[in-house]
Amino acid sequence: MHSLIVVAHHNPRSLTHSLAARIAEGVIARDPENTVELVDLSAQGFEPRFSAADLAVHHREAPPPADVVAEQARIDRADNLVLVYPVYWWSMPALLKGWIDRVFANGWAFDFTADAKLEKKLGHLRVHLVGIGGADAGTYARHGYAEAMKTQIDHGIFDYCGAQVLTSELLLESEIQDPAVHLDAARALGLKLVAASGHPESVTPVRPASRLDARL
Repeated sequence: MHSLIVVAHHNPRSLTHSLAARIAEGVIARDPENTVELVDLSAQGFEPRFSAADLAVHHREAPPPADVVAEQARIDRADNLVLVYPVYWWSMPALLKGWIDRVFANGWAFDFTADAKLEKKLGHLRVHLVGIGGADAGTYARHGYAEAMKTQIDHGIFDYCGAQVLTSELLLESEIQDPAVHLDAARALGLKLVAASGHPESVTPVRPASRLDARL
């Protein structure tokens, strides 16, 4: 089982990076034959801006550029795609959104033309989402943020391409408490990730982590 873990955070010492590493640790601990590729979008300098060249790809007027093809190949090799990111303004960072904008392109993630039915092409892909937020669970529930994120990301992005979101976690209160809470949760997620059933789980706000994340 091969898992691709994609991290969107500029600080390699952040809680986000630490959580991604613990998820990877759990995946390997579950079965030493499992493999993990950990991708740091910031460190690799991925260009997130959707350009005129990307629009030409969308319109099926040009092939995707080399950096996009490389990311698509990474996903094609994976059984599981795990996204680990801080919650910025109740969504994912622009870097990760731009990665999705450019990589999940027409002709690869889906097929769409004005005169044909949408074809979802990522039905084989299993997705696990891990968002790290500064607010508490009550705030997410009171304002409907968790459901809004699920509609936008789980359904709006991945269901559109046919990918299955098997787990969708929010690790909250990331600025006020001991990081060990979420580090333990991340390792547990890695342990269960490869054994996740085919039935998607709801976004579940869980308990606190530390001051290391949010914007650092």
